[in-house]
Amino acid sequence: MRKFQIPTIPPTTSKSIRFPNDIIEQIENAIAGKDCTFTAFVVEAVRTALEDINDK
Repeated sequence: MRKFQIPTIPPTTSKSIRFPNDIIEQIENAIAGKDCTFTAFVVEAVRTALEDINDK
């Protein structure tokens, strides 16, 4: 399994999704001071999760 890396901003399409407040806070803390948006972080996390599922 590959290691999660905070991504740079990829091309995206807008999609609304609700997150628990504690998850939002953790993500915002993780990307603070980095060239990464909330959306880019979530997209990379989902890609990593999907690869993990497909590897099993």
